Amino acid sequence: MMFPEYRPRRLRQTERFRSLIRENYVSKNHLIYPLFAAPGKKVKEPISSMPGVYQMSVDNLVEEAKEVFDLGIPAVLLFGIPEKKDSKGSHAWIKSGIVQRAVSAIKKAVPDLLVVTDVCLCEYTSHGHCGVVVKEKKGVFRIDNDATLELLQKAALSHARAGADMVAPSDMMDGRVGAIREALDEHGFEHVPIMSYAVKYASSFYGPFRDAAECAPQFGDRRSYQMDIANSREALREATLDMEEGADILMVKPGMPYLDIISMLRQEFSLPIAAYQVSGEYSMIKAAAQNGWLSEEHVVYESLMAFRRAGADIIITYFAKDFAKASS
Repeated sequence: MMFPEYRPRRLRQTERFRSLIRENYVSKNHLIYPLFAAPGKKVKEPISSMPGVYQMSVDNLVEEAKEVFDLGIPAVLLFGIPEKKDSKGSHAWIKSGIVQRAVSAIKKAVPDLLVVTDVCLCEYTSHGHCGVVVKEKKGVFRIDNDATLELLQKAALSHARAGADMVAPSDMMDGRVGAIREALDEHGFEHVPIMSYAVKYASSFYGPFRDAAECAPQFGDRRSYQMDIANSREALREATLDMEEGADILMVKPGMPYLDIISMLRQEFSLPIAAYQVSGEYSMIKAAAQNGWLSEEHVVYESLMAFRRAGADIIITYFAKDFAKASS
């Protein structure tokens, strides 16, 4: 018996059929919205390279968190701009630190909003690197991996004590997930999960973020501890190590240029996969839209769908509020 050729066009001709056969979808429930906490009061400082994104003092962050929650976005990711910086980034873990105060205030005002904290030292160090710098000779330096782990433990623990629902180490030091997991468990925070920046490339797409977080390296670059953009098999090794050390969620950063890596991790691991649509991706879309070269709403939706199609369960994006408003 001969069967007629399958003709998908027939099912695409009406919206009802298109919805029925759609393989993926994007919801605001998949999104995390990044926020930048800054010292002071009534501060809402625009970030010139990221239109619509601001550094905000804790009082304004609380109002922003309320809006995010009311829009149906389930989580925020907090970054901090400290009042002071030093060579070790000590304001990353002090009780009165900017992120610690922001976490406490947000959880008090919006207890059901999930608050995730970025755990790294680059925003807090005077040199802008993600770890303890050891200068070996003039013009030559290295990052002391093991000394950095102790400081990351202190930072993650201080966030958990302030009320963070989840911590997200982004430093790319070897062994940091295991070290943070150990510290959290020893102090009664077994319930606090870790979303690891498992696969973080030494990317050129981070430029606007470094304006936002004021964390550009003062010398050298971060290629000695972030991943080579040419490598994909290394991504599996990095993600495997983080999973074995206790990571609960594996993140790929940046997102769009590394859809192949997201897909690879999705096929290899059963853990939730997060994608970070980073500042450079955001700013490029914003700039093109402002020039009338593309439709921002349509391109944002398409880009978020690409992450979902590649296998991302969670998308960290500065477009979260815009998407939630458009989809309401």
